[in-house]
Amino acid sequence: MISRHIRTIESWTGAVLVERTPTGIALTAEGREYHARIAEAIDALANATLDMMKRSDNQPVQIWCMPGLAFHWLTGRLGAFEAAYPGVRTEVRPTDVSPDLVANEADIDIRFVPQYGAAFHVPQGVRKLKLARLPIIAVASPDYLKGSPALEKPADLLAHQLLHEEDASYWQDWLSAHGVKQDGELGGPLLWQAHLTMDAARHGRGIALSNHLVAAEDLKAGRLVEVGAGKPAFASKTPGDYLFLARADRWELPSIRRFRTWLHTAITKELP
Repeated sequence: MISRHIRTIESWTGAVLVERTPTGIALTAEGREYHARIAEAIDALANATLDMMKRSDNQPVQIWCMPGLAFHWLTGRLGAFEAAYPGVRTEVRPTDVSPDLVANEADIDIRFVPQYGAAFHVPQGVRKLKLARLPIIAVASPDYLKGSPALEKPADLLAHQLLHEEDASYWQDWLSAHGVKQDGELGGPLLWQAHLTMDAARHGRGIALSNHLVAAEDLKAGRLVEVGAGKPAFASKTPGDYLFLARADRWELPSIRRFRTWLHTAITKELP
């Protein structure tokens, strides 16, 4: 590529900048003079670019993240990232809404995208990394299950109180993926965000949808149980992907690259 640029300059100027010698390529007298005159400008351009990268690296990394992951997993582990990279500051906004990354509304977006239901499209100019693929599971507290109808197959969930986020679409898509058809609307309270449905499930108010990353500590502590665990009819037909999204032209910005690498490694280590 460099030799092509040199030939282009020689074509424009009519000058000969390099010559072949028995030991390789060397600058001609005109080439040495040209290099001396442009070297300072090239150095200034390189230094200006490095300064911009350093200033960008000192700005907080603005992260929009699914509320369930932000509340139940990410915030408790950010201290490890800060200890590893003390010069990188983070701002986390838990939200179910994706930012306009192209318009710099945020630096990073972390989404959970089910592989069923409505399709998810990555905007032009945005790059993605799949952090993990997890099944979406139904969880409830042991106390709730003690006094509730038996659960042997997904259709049995229709006799239970289902905990919804902003609407019933998550449960509708999940049930449909498991071959369950319901007549009429699904009942149950609307709680708008996943960390609220999880909290309601802990308090015995019904059954919530989650995954093994968000629900890991509750499952381990016995506060929640996976209602379909060990039951063939509940075999996962509903995987979902955690995606890391950022602008393609900012993908290798040091602060974004460091957070991406740390996050991917941390999630991978904790998955079964």
